[in-house]
Amino acid sequence: MHRRSLLLGAAASALAAPSITRASAPAGLVYVLDSRDATVSVIDAARGEVVRRTPALREPHHLVYSPDRAEIVVGDSAGNEFLFLEPDTGAIRRTLRVSNPYHLMYSPNAQWLTVASLRRNQIDLYRADDLTLVHRLAMPRLPSHIAWSADSRITYVTLQNSNALVAVEAESARVLWRQPTGDTPAGVVMSPTGALLVANMGEDTVSEIDPETGATVRQVRTGAGAHNLFLSPDRLFFYVTNRVAGTITALDAASLTAVTSFAAPGAPDCLDFSPDGRQLWFTQRVGNRVGVIDVETGGLVAQIRVGRSPHGILFHAMG
Repeated sequence: MHRRSLLLGAAASALAAPSITRASAPAGLVYVLDSRDATVSVIDAARGEVVRRTPALREPHHLVYSPDRAEIVVGDSAGNEFLFLEPDTGAIRRTLRVSNPYHLMYSPNAQWLTVASLRRNQIDLYRADDLTLVHRLAMPRLPSHIAWSADSRITYVTLQNSNALVAVEAESARVLWRQPTGDTPAGVVMSPTGALLVANMGEDTVSEIDPETGATVRQVRTGAGAHNLFLSPDRLFFYVTNRVAGTITALDAASLTAVTSFAAPGAPDCLDFSPDGRQLWFTQRVGNRVGVIDVETGGLVAQIRVGRSPHGILFHAMG
């Protein structure tokens, strides 16, 4: 049966599904940033167990692959440094001093790296190849999450306590526009349709935004505390983590229609997908666990204890 049909019937089972201690998953390591413990938990996905704790400096929040996927780059926000991890082991290869790397994202053409500095109210643009700082822009009130245009010309950053989204031309560092969103915007992504989508924590909605003008086209209600959103590997759905509601809402990527909602306890924050797209691995920010949801049944199939205040997560497939 097609996943779209399976999702339509998933909501009821999600609410009643019991949790278990182990998950059946493809081979891989799942990296989880324990913000309050200053550690990186490394989970063996097939066993559903933490097999390593890699120390950070003070407070890691988000992580990405390097453009060649040879390293995992961890932003230690309060520690003011990047950690570069060996993906197959979790070992630290090297570190680099940078300014308050809260959220980070490489451009699609692998030429730029944007860093949103939440505490220092700045946006930094680095050259991706050598991480030379090229531009620093002062911003009002909590630059939070990042997206890029498909042509790598423009980077977009939510301004969480300014209720706005800003568009910056990477080469010139020119601010093209700064426009209002909903209340307390956090996650932002570029849709396959070419629209920008922003999760508004204070309004329980996702805003669809015109990337050329910054104008809000419409808002879609998902759940209390809509925080972040993630495109499925098959590009059919966006999954929105609703931190206050304790749910994850699936939106049809083309229409933005809410298809179903999964129970996701512990204030769901960030998520990643198993390589086959059949599982959602999400951090439980106040539950100090990682939850695993079977997409087809809606069942919560595992809760794995990690460190305190787990935030960013990355599923590294192996084998």
